[in-house]
Amino acid sequence: MVTSRCKRLSAGLALIFALAAPATADEVVVFAAASMKNALDELATSWMEQTGHRVVISYAGSNQLAKQIIEGAPADIFVSAAVNWMDEVEKAGLIANNSRTDLFGNTLVLIAHGKEAKPVDIRQGFDLQGLLGQEKLAMALVESVPAGQYGKAALENLGIWSSVSSSVAQADNVRAALGLVATGEAPYGIVYATDAAAADNVTIVGTFPADSYPVIVYPGALLTVAADEADHAFFEALTSEAAHPAFAGQGFAILK
Repeated sequence: MVTSRCKRLSAGLALIFALAAPATADEVVVFAAASMKNALDELATSWMEQTGHRVVISYAGSNQLAKQIIEGAPADIFVSAAVNWMDEVEKAGLIANNSRTDLFGNTLVLIAHGKEAKPVDIRQGFDLQGLLGQEKLAMALVESVPAGQYGKAALENLGIWSSVSSSVAQADNVRAALGLVATGEAPYGIVYATDAAAADNVTIVGTFPADSYPVIVYPGALLTVAADEADHAFFEALTSEAAHPAFAGQGFAILK
């Protein structure tokens, strides 16, 4: 059964791509932050049905994707979960002229395994280590992956990083950190609110104060290797109002 959100998304894309499907399909290669998977998959599926083109999406930590692009990986579009990694790609001269744009925002939350976890009052100096006991706190890589960097910044600003740093179980990306909590390998974790919404076996037990970490911004850009009309057309869909239902429905803030 098609949801009303999908119907709105398809209708919006149909207005943008009203032409008949092309005789030969082109392939669009997208490198995107792992936290975007559910919403971007929804957008890509609808767009492919409308146009007949193919979208191939590689999800990983923004740091890993940015390094691959700089090393020559053949991506057409890059969407990062932090401006610093988009900055690195731009410094390398790999962003098409005037294509970079800030698309979405997010929030940082503390999650717990299961559906009956008690709320946590996240404030200056709260006893997160006491909450963990001898267990681990799941986070994305704290020195390189945006979700991990945001999480470390929040814990530092709240004055508790030094007390919990030795208890952190670091994962390659935020979805991997989410998985550690969903499976019960770690009782608590720090992820984006949108990731928590995508998991069945976790509970958001607290939201980090907005002033405890840098503003979360997802910039997107066409890359200089994007050569065909399909690349530009999918980027147009991603940056248009037609994409809003997919992303807002997953909890992203719409910046454009």
